[in-house]
Amino acid sequence: MSKDIDSILLLLLIGVEIIPWLIKRWRFNQKKKSRRNQYHNTYLKSDAWKRKRYLVLKRANWKCVYCGKRATPAHHKKYVKKILAKYLLNG
Repeated sequence: MSKDIDSILLLLLIGVEIIPWLIKRWRFNQKKKSRRNQYHNTYLKSDAWKRKRYLVLKRANWKCVYCGKRATPAHHKKYVKKILAKYLLNG
């Protein structure tokens, strides 16, 4: 009987610790998706981005500077966060 109670208490303690963490993680992911959507819907459709994209691709002779293949995107995911942070801070 005492083993059953100990098992139930252990499960409750684990649940008390895990559930808030899961909720916090879910909220974080929702905010992350929201920021990414704002970036894609606002900045990447702006005229400023289109001009910058064209100039960067033209400068690189329409090739990726990392892998050397024909480039269609103007950036890699490595530094998108820095670009986004500058854009959001400077408006």
